[in-house]
Amino acid sequence: MRINDGAPNFVADTTEGIIDFHEWIGDGWAVLFSHPKDFTPVCTTELGYLASLKDRFAERNTKVIGLSVDPVSDHAKWAHDIEETQGHKLNYPLIGDPELEIAKLYGMLPADAGETSQGRTPADNATVRTVFIIGPDKKIKLMLAYPMTTGRNFDEVVRVIESLQLSAKHKVATPVNWKPGEDVIIAGSVSDDEARKTYPQGWKAPKPYLRFVPQPKT
Repeated sequence: MRINDGAPNFVADTTEGIIDFHEWIGDGWAVLFSHPKDFTPVCTTELGYLASLKDRFAERNTKVIGLSVDPVSDHAKWAHDIEETQGHKLNYPLIGDPELEIAKLYGMLPADAGETSQGRTPADNATVRTVFIIGPDKKIKLMLAYPMTTGRNFDEVVRVIESLQLSAKHKVATPVNWKPGEDVIIAGSVSDDEARKTYPQGWKAPKPYLRFVPQPKT
């Protein structure tokens, strides 16, 4: 999978029932994040923290969905542990992938990984630990892959969504360590003549190709 590839569609069982992935996304944005196995410690903290971010994702027209290569029946048991230890109840669906089909579809496991999650350890599924941001056009906008020992930074995922949505609406890019409200860069595809129409007040340009302007209103 590469950025701007189409996000493969699938039909799967989740903790909130059967879904068609593309239909579930609808006309908004989506975050698909995966886990190597249920009842793993780092993932337990991640799932709980993501539940606490529901309103922030909703404000950005973004849905969240998780995937773990275990049956939905195990997910339901894991959900109790997550709420007990993290203080947040799961408020987004968690996909069951006991036959490893979706993990393979998204390139997180090789085709010869087998056809069942039974007997597999987290180490066997270490590569099933990826974040995908998917746009309304059902294309992949970002991919992040983390090792099992490092908890993912989901505040960064929110920041990236804000950048992506800003860039999708305006012909701008965001500089290093950008935060919402800070200056942005006029996209390189925009000529100076075109930029003057949008930014008649001008811009700061330490180099001709580096043109800073205040963030446009979203």
